[in-house]
Amino acid sequence: QVQLVESGGGLVQAGGSLRLSCAASGRTFNNYPMAWFRQAPGKEREFVAGTRWSRGSMYYAEYSDSVKGRFTISRDNAKNTVNLQMDSLTPEDTAVYYCAATGRAFSSWHGDYDYWGQGTQVTVSS
Repeated sequence: QVQLVESGGGLVQAGGSLRLSCAASGRTFNNYPMAWFRQAPGKEREFVAGTRWSRGSMYYAEYSDSVKGRFTISRDNAKNTVNLQMDSLTPEDTAVYYCAATGRAFSSWHGDYDYWGQGTQVTVSS
């Protein structure tokens, strides 16, 4: 049974930082995309950042325009984890953040992801 477990959410002031982690169990996703999405109250779930395997044994990262330059996604295949370093946080980043994984091709659409964590709340105060 595949499980994704997020940790690291919390309350932070605007301009601060948080680091989210997601631990996968039940299978390895070394060669498959893993991503972070978020959902604010009353809004649709949106893509934040994702990684996919690329040629040359490199992971390719993609970011939404709203977080580019502030967030950094990373993977640790030995631990089967994916992390999201979030810097320069603003109140607009407040949401529940979800870790996701898929056995298919990389996508920024949440419907293409087969496995989801339970979510972790991130609240940024002004």
